Amino acid sequence: MKAMRYHSHRKELETLLSLDCLTLSLSPLHCSTEDGHHIKLGLYTLVPPSMAGADRISALPEELKISILSRLEVIDAIRTLALSRSWRCIWTLLPCLRLGPRLDILDGPDRPLLIFHLRHSFLSDQSALIQRILDLLLQKGLLKELCLFSNGQFIEIHLPAFQSVNILELFGCSITLPTGFLGFKSLTSLKLEDVKISNRDLHLLIHASNNLTIFTFQFDSTPSNDPLSVNISLPLLRHLQFEICESVEKVSIISAPSLERAHIIITGYANYSSEKLAWVTLGLVTSAAMVSSLHLDRHVLKSLSLVSLPFNFTFPRLRCLKVFLDITAMDKRMHDVFIWLLRTMPFLGELKVKLLDDSLRQTNMVALMRDLFLKKQDGIFCLDQTLESVMIDTLISNNVTNLMPTVTLVKFFLLNAKALKLMKIRQHRLRFERSMIVELLKAKMTSSDAKVIIE
Repeated sequence: MKAMRYHSHRKELETLLSLDCLTLSLSPLHCSTEDGHHIKLGLYTLVPPSMAGADRISALPEELKISILSRLEVIDAIRTLALSRSWRCIWTLLPCLRLGPRLDILDGPDRPLLIFHLRHSFLSDQSALIQRILDLLLQKGLLKELCLFSNGQFIEIHLPAFQSVNILELFGCSITLPTGFLGFKSLTSLKLEDVKISNRDLHLLIHASNNLTIFTFQFDSTPSNDPLSVNISLPLLRHLQFEICESVEKVSIISAPSLERAHIIITGYANYSSEKLAWVTLGLVTSAAMVSSLHLDRHVLKSLSLVSLPFNFTFPRLRCLKVFLDITAMDKRMHDVFIWLLRTMPFLGELKVKLLDDSLRQTNMVALMRDLFLKKQDGIFCLDQTLESVMIDTLISNNVTNLMPTVTLVKFFLLNAKALKLMKIRQHRLRFERSMIVELLKAKMTSSDAKVIIE
């Protein structure tokens, strides 16, 4: 839509309602317009006196324009896009949007909004306002993308059945579904983070959306009287990210023949010594057996170390594993889980390890890591035949003074991975000492062709 000057209130409103994409963003740093251009706050130049007859309003510094619009309600701020080309996207840079009682922006049947993003620090008493916005969006029809982020208190929403929505993202919401909910027939991507939803409604939302290809779920971590039992059966699902918390009683992938990637997380507020949580984690990990890429985030290995692992289990299609190793919690059981993973992945070709190194237990950890990892491992097919690339990314606390735990893990692969071609080591604060590098090169007896890169 070309920027034009409109002098009548009617023309301004018609221009506003012709938008395909409406993004309400609170980020003061940058934003994106519907045509893909990125706008960032930057330096400005003042208008010289010689420009006395020029458009001095449009020549105002960007920061001053933002300051002016921040004093207006959202409807009035957005209307300034009709002033000139330089004002078209200024309102998207506002650090705060004043949501007044007038929602003229969503009225009028001329042309429906295709994309709607709303990011705000809501109060709980603003739930009614958000519900009105959702109902108006439903009336306009043909909405393709709906993203609602509450950075403040939880807002309660009664989610309308948007039949045309392809992408749905909700953050910080307490969700209920209408009676007779038939699902989102066009929905391909569903992202629920820090949400509250009943077991019934979550089951209905998942299984009534058969075209889902991407599903991300993070339940609110506070204890719930309605524990979740999630069975995932989605024929087109390709990417699953699931965060396990103590309110999750069971989660399992029943049928997902197209699933390629699974990312499993345990929430930071969980009780990692809970055996119940460990069985839930194991159930999800083993039900993701047919993925080609698996990401096990922090605390997953520690949780799995509390239960007995299946002996004859395998990941027959897995090619890439990303795993988080917290050596501050390392013990023999956690080491055994790591070795179990390698044994269950006969065709593993790429391994990425994120290693957390902390000095609080580093003296003991160096000796323990040597005892556990500097041993020859026999009968692990991926180490003998398929593992070609290993990357170790070390996260170091401020008090760590050496990299010996990292060196020990690197030596484990150099000693055991016969097909290894690339060993990449990335650390963010310390440099490898010469003696460490010499020690690594001596360890290349088994994988003599491996290229070692230290970043």
